[in-house]
Order: sequence, then structure tokens, then C-alpha cells
Amino acid sequence: MSAEQAQRHEWTVTGMDCASCSAKVTRAVERLPGVGEVRVALMAERLSLTLEPGTTGRDEIEGVVRKLGYGIAPKGQQAPRRKALVLPDAPPPSAEAAAQPSRHDHDAGGESWYRTGKGRLVILTGVLLAAAWGLELLTSTETGYWAFLAACLIGVAPVARRAWAALRMGQPFTIEALMTMAAIGALFIGAAEEAALVVFLFALGEVLEGVAAGKARDGIRALADLVPKTALLEIDGATREISADRLEIGQTVLVRPGDRIPADGEIVDGIGGVDESPVTGESVPRTRGPGEPVFAGSINAEATLRIRVTREPADNTIARIIRLVEEAEEARAPTERFIDRFSRWYMPAVVAVAALVMLVPPLGFGADWDTWVYRGLALLLIGCPCALVISVPASIASALSAGARRGLLMKGGAVIEAAAGIRHVALDKTGTLTRGRPAVVRILPAPGIGEAVLLATAAGVEAGSGHPLAQAILHRAAEAGIAPPPARAARALPGQGVEAVLGESRAWVVSPRHAATLGGLHDAGAAEALEAEGMTVVAVLDEHRPLGLIALRDEPRPDAAEAMRQLRAMGIEATMLTGDNPRTAQAIAGTLGIGFQAAMLPADKLAAIREMAAQGGVMMIGDGINDAPALKQASVGVAMGSGTDVALETADAAILRDRVADVPALIRLARATMGNIRQNVAIALGLKAVFLVTSVLGITGLWIAILADTGATVLVTLNALRLLGHDPGKVG
Repeated sequence: MSAEQAQRHEWTVTGMDCASCSAKVTRAVERLPGVGEVRVALMAERLSLTLEPGTTGRDEIEGVVRKLGYGIAPKGQQAPRRKALVLPDAPPPSAEAAAQPSRHDHDAGGESWYRTGKGRLVILTGVLLAAAWGLELLTSTETGYWAFLAACLIGVAPVARRAWAALRMGQPFTIEALMTMAAIGALFIGAAEEAALVVFLFALGEVLEGVAAGKARDGIRALADLVPKTALLEIDGATREISADRLEIGQTVLVRPGDRIPADGEIVDGIGGVDESPVTGESVPRTRGPGEPVFAGSINAEATLRIRVTREPADNTIARIIRLVEEAEEARAPTERFIDRFSRWYMPAVVAVAALVMLVPPLGFGADWDTWVYRGLALLLIGCPCALVISVPASIASALSAGARRGLLMKGGAVIEAAAGIRHVALDKTGTLTRGRPAVVRILPAPGIGEAVLLATAAGVEAGSGHPLAQAILHRAAEAGIAPPPARAARALPGQGVEAVLGESRAWVVSPRHAATLGGLHDAGAAEALEAEGMTVVAVLDEHRPLGLIALRDEPRPDAAEAMRQLRAMGIEATMLTGDNPRTAQAIAGTLGIGFQAAMLPADKLAAIREMAAQGGVMMIGDGINDAPALKQASVGVAMGSGTDVALETADAAILRDRVADVPALIRLARATMGNIRQNVAIALGLKAVFLVTSVLGITGLWIAILADTGATVLVTLNALRLLGHDPGKVG
């Protein structure tokens, strides 16, 4: 069967609490015939893979995952929340249960710890351990030994079943296997009490890992909670409440003051402040009126609004942000990929060292077998690299969630790592450093040409264009009551302007420099004088004669100068790249205190980015369309825009609110994340190194070793969770 015929399938997998869980699922599934490109996202609880028809069935894949002890259901359905340590070979959920739709809310996020399989195992082993201690106190040491033996065997049985299931799938080195060997080995040397305690601490550690992982996932679930569950649908002047996920494009909803907007849409009637902070992080409500877009999850702060739905519920801005954050987990950072490779040989290496510790002293030097076997068993419990492997994805997931709540989106760990190393920032001018809403301020017709003719021609050529300059010209023509003449064969001239055919004559709206090459610039001196004042000037001409000049002004954003100051304080050099003329560019760049390169075509911007990249990491900020080549070439391409498709899907990262100050904030978040990762790696490796030495020297024993191992995983995860509260917008 050709690999080209392979289809991609997705499942929701529950019960994965650490990176070794996702590694087990990956390695078990990728061994199956016809399976390829296996991706397991721990925080998103997602398994995706390609499957060639006629090979392994979906049921077989689900069976393998269940044998490992995890819940699984096709994407869009609710996977069972049972945990792996109890009844790992339990039958799949009923068809009725599996058919329940998946819900993104806190209740669906997980059961209380004591209702999970792992929680029940903690309670069971804890009760057995307490009972054994009680028996030993009330009877004798010998009776207590047998009670501890029973407690250990009962508690380790489900762990051993999971180890056996993984072993049959070609995975001998799992934490369950090491745990089983250590517990049974302890029984053989008569350390039944310690073996039972180790089993209990192992179960307790896994529960704590599950709770910590659930907290890390809550950030993503909280995003979904922003969209209301119901909406007031308006039909023939009457309203009725329906489920928000049943809304369709074109329907009209009524949103009362204080209510959340249930869908992405456009205001049909009403003017009022809309609090977009749940979506973009912008704390100040923005006044919105008819014709303006609004986002699902935003809060209507003032007047009643009637809104026409423009996106399906599954495709609204919040849903797309959630998908982006979840999918970003697959774009792993180089550091994460290195640690994953390291962990593949770390566990077998520790097992080999443990075997040497058990055998060499007794065989080579006549040392006591029980002592060195015990120390070797303690080493086994340090062999799981869970804390190390989870150190990166836990921090990345927390950073992605924290950024998403503040309108800063980064597509994965690789982007975060690259952003943390940025040394140069290149910014487009129009719509990035400036407001992107230029206005016509001067109109200079050529001799013998009326202002109305000049405006009509310019509006006709620019009709249908979404460029800010085009919109300003069209707006001015509309104010003057001038209707654009019909145009055809319109096309953009990258970095130069636009041309179109009006009637039987071709016309242009282009830069003065390009107009001069066409012989259509009537007053070069006037153009230069206007540009020196910081205006953008376009020349209008047809194939017969020059028609005149139109001057527009686009003011810098209010926070642009402060953003550039912050970048300089961070040791980052900023440069403005613009297709505008040098005089206008100098006027804008001068007020911001940054360098500039002007009169640039897309190819020039691409070359400039390559030149900057040779001196270190470079971030390009643009609109995601005209600057696409430069965005792609940069170490990190960032699209700026309030939730547009381009902003969310084109570049490596996106800034949802139109604030230049979010550029240094995004870099600060990336740097804080990499700092958090370094702390996590230090915690994981530091604790491993300390207890490896103390175990070999006999200072610490089995129960301390397992407590150190699971404790390190919990500490690393909790440290990563600190990023959820990090505010990258805070300076200093």
C-alpha cells in the first residue's frame, strides 16, 4: 500500500501525566504495521498518526493504548478519565459513553484525584501500609513482615501489569518496570516494610504528577470557558436562547450589556464599549459600532448590540487560539529534542550502573550481598528521566497559555527558543509602527486637472484594495461624493503601487519615484517637500498625462516610542523596513529613535533580513501578507493584527492587539520561559546526581530514592506553572 494513501487520524488520550507516558504511547503505536508520523501531545492529550488503509485498524490502535493503561477515544468524543494503575485491561467504554461529545470545561478536565485509578491505588496502598504497621505493633515483627509483604504485592500488582504490557511492546525500560524490579528485589533481601512504603510513595507521586499536569492544562481549558454556552438568537424580531455551538453564519444574535459575545461576528446595530481583554489582553474597552468586527468571548460593556455571526462556532477566534496552542506542542524546541534523545540512553545506562553496583562489590571484593543489592535497587528508582523530560514541555505549555491570555501567540517551543535569542528586530512601518489608518491631508492636481478627476481616478484604481492607503483615498472620495469609475484588470505592483484599466485608458496610483520612470510626475519638488514633512505621497496618472499628487499621513502608534526604548534596554537593535520614501521614513524613524531602510521592494526586505540574520537572531514584525518573504526568512516572523486569519496562521508568532509594546513583551516571555526551562533542568539533573551518589554510598535508601524521583517531577511541573502568572508586559 502506498504511503501516499495513508490518512491522518486523531484521538484524545487521557491519563498521561508525564513525558514517559507520552513516550510509551508513541513507541507502542509506531511499531504497528502501516502506522507513521506518530505525534503525542502530552498537554493537549492528543494522539495523531498516519495510517495506511488495509493495515492496522483503529480499534487495534485503541486496544494497544488501553493495554498501556490510558483512556482513549476518537477526536471529538470524550475519552474515559480512568487512570492506568487499576484494571489496565478493562474493556473499552460503551458505545453510548464514547458517543458523548467532548466538552472543554473544568469538569471535563479530570475527576477528583481520589476517584481516579491512581488515586484509588494510593488509598489502597496507604490503608494496607497502615494496617501492616498496626499489626506489627499489636502482634510481632514476624506477623508485621507478612503484612508488609501482602501490602507490597497487592500494591505492586497493577504496576507490574503495566510493566509487562510495555515489555511485550518492546519497552523494557519503563518506570513501572524499574519500580517492579526494585519492590520485588527488596522483598528478596527481606526489606518488606521498605518495599511496601516505596510502592505507596510511587503511587502518591503519580497522583501528584497527575494533579500538577491537570493544573498545567487548566490554562488551555480556561480559554474555552471564555465563550458562553448559550446565545440569544434573533428570528423575525423575536429572540430565543439556543446553545452557542449551534449558531450558523449569517444568523443574528442579541448581546445585552454585561454578557459575553457568543460568536465571532460583525455589529449590525448598536454602539458601545467592548471589553476584548479575554481575547487580546487589552484591558481598556474599545468602542465598536455597525460594520465593525467583534470576537467571541469579548464582553459587551455598555449598550445592547445586535451581531451577525461571521464564523462557525468551531472556527471562532478563541477556538483557533486553542487549536494553535495545542498544536504548538508538536513544534518542539531544540532543547526538548536534545533532552528526548538524552533520555533514551539515560535509563538503560542507570540500569547498567545499578547492575554493576549490585554485582561488582560482592563478587570482586567479597562485600555483603544484601547491602549492595539494596543500594543497586535504590539506583534503579533514580533511573526514570520523567522530571528531566517534562522540564521543557511543561514550561512551554505554561508559556503558550500565559501568552495566549495576553494576545501573544507563539507556535511552539522552537519559536520560543528562537525568540529568546533575538538580537535584532525589523519592523514594517504602515500598520505596525504606525496606526495603519492614514488620512488624505493634501491633494495637488496637475495643471488643467480638477480635484474631482484626480480623486475619481485614484479611487477607481484603488477600488477593492484593502491596503490602508487605498482605504484612505476611497474614504476621501466618498466624503466628496465621488463614485469610483468601473475598473478592470487591476493588479498590484509590489513596492510601487497599483494599476488598473478605467474605461479604455490604463491608470496608475504609484510612488513618485515610479511615476517619474513612467513620465507621469508633474511636480517632483512638491513631492519631495511633502515627504520631508513626514507624509506619504502617491502620484496619480493615466497613459496620457500626469493627474496630480495625493499626500497622506499616518501617525506612529502611541506606544511605539516606548516599545523601542524597551528594546534598546533589552540590548536589541530595532530597524524600520518600509517601501515608503526615505524622507517620510526618516521623519517616522527619527521620532522613534531607530534606524531605517526605505524605498524597499519585498526582495529588498528579504535581503535586509538575511544580512541582519548573519549577525544573530532576527525577528521581523509585519502584516503577514506583503511582508511574507521577510517573515519567512526571519528567525521569528511575527504578524500583527487583531485576530485575523493572517495574524493567526501566517507567521511563527502573532500579536493580537495592535500594540508595539507587545513586541518586547513577547521577547520577555520567551526569555522567561527559557530561564524557567534551565531551572527545571538544573532541578531534575541536580536531584538525580545528588541521590545517585547518596544511594551508592548508602546514605539514602529506597523510599528516599522514589520520593526524590517523583518529587523532582512534581517540583519541575510546579516551577513551570509559575509562568502562568508571569506578566511579560511588566518592565523591570
